[in-house]
Amino acid sequence: SKDLKGAMEILIEQKRQKLSTVEKLDEHMDFASQLIFAQNRGDLTAENVNQCVLEMMIAAPDTLSVTLFFMLILIAEHPRVEEEMMREIEAVVGKQELQS
Repeated sequence: SKDLKGAMEILIEQKRQKLSTVEKLDEHMDFASQLIFAQNRGDLTAENVNQCVLEMMIAAPDTLSVTLFFMLILIAEHPRVEEEMMREIEAVVGKQELQS
């Protein structure tokens, strides 16, 4: 547990350093970034940030896989929704190659 907590602290510090050097902040605003800025504002403690990131790392893969599974089932059951999603993706992405 101590090793994992230490690893999380290192990752958070690396993220904090990266945020301090980026030119366009909006391109790097993910959930971890929001947590770091909340700590900077005094809304969260360092322990709060560490715990949230740790829980994301441990719990997120499981909950994400279940959510994606049900999302794909719902899309498969509603072809009009799938068509609308594809139109929106094409409108936003255009002819660019899709990336993860």
